[in-house]
Amino acid sequence: MARIKGVDIPNNKRIEIALTYIYGIGRSLSNKILRDANVNINKRAGQLDNDELGRIRDEVEKYIIEGDLRREINMNIKTKMEINSYEGTRHKKGLPVRGQRTNRNARTRKGKGKTIANKKK
Repeated sequence: MARIKGVDIPNNKRIEIALTYIYGIGRSLSNKILRDANVNINKRAGQLDNDELGRIRDEVEKYIIEGDLRREINMNIKTKMEINSYEGTRHKKGLPVRGQRTNRNARTRKGKGKTIANKKK
């Protein structure tokens, strides 16, 4: 297994898909990285030689991914919570942040439903 930015990428998958195992890299960014590194998209990750892996690593270094990206996202959320913006207050309360309705859905964000006594009317 090849390691890129501390993540093991699977050998049996195409390199285009294998790069998406790294947090912050999707299909489009994966294709851009491979195009810039001059690597065939259809090659399997296990078939890459050291030269190609080195070129891919150099290209990946240009982007903010993995731990740095996670840290940046968490810092942005904390900043919103500190300045008491609308999104920040929604994060604090554990409610949906992006304008979804909450009176009948949002169970992913709100958690398991709470039973209310005598609410049969």
